[in-house]
Amino acid sequence: MSVKENIGQIRGELPQGVELVAVSKFHPVSAIMEAYEAGQRVFGENRPQELAAKAPGLPCDIRWHFIGHLQTNKLKQVLPYAHMVQSVDSLHLLEAMHAWLERNGRKMDCLLELHLGAEETKTGLTEEEIRGILAHSSDYPCLGFCGLMGMATNTDDEQLIRADFRRISGLWKELKAAHPELEGFRELSIGMSGDYRIALEYGATMVRIGTGIFGAREY
Repeated sequence: MSVKENIGQIRGELPQGVELVAVSKFHPVSAIMEAYEAGQRVFGENRPQELAAKAPGLPCDIRWHFIGHLQTNKLKQVLPYAHMVQSVDSLHLLEAMHAWLERNGRKMDCLLELHLGAEETKTGLTEEEIRGILAHSSDYPCLGFCGLMGMATNTDDEQLIRADFRRISGLWKELKAAHPELEGFRELSIGMSGDYRIALEYGATMVRIGTGIFGAREY
């Protein structure tokens, strides 16, 4: 099927209020424009240089979400273009982002990434680190804490995937109840091309889909 048909099919499966983030990493501008012409406006990138190269030449109403590991020395390639950073995975990154935004007179929405998967290579915050950050959210006036992001273990074991999603969904609900002052804390970004249908069962408000829209990646 075409990009337009894929988007239409996926949107037809998503409950009202669930945001489709089209993961355009490794895909050319022509593919992004095909999705844009199909009505898609939210796109996800995970490499700073790629985002910085693509964004200036594409329509200004695209809302870019950065979804990959972000090194603090790459902030200037991401923060000028991103509408949201979904992958805040360390206190060091959080503080560096806030300092950059403060210096540049900017505010930005973000999600805190919980380390979910069993793989040691995955990045992310612990549950206690996330609780600590939100307990001191007023220390970061340039950042809007909008929810949590997570990536399930890369496995064919559906029960393990469900356990990952159950864990992050439970934490998300706990934090929403504990921090009513954070009115914008309502996003749960879980689910990708292979597991987004499962993620929807656990309350996903954002799904990040690349292959399901664009097909195999172009390296």
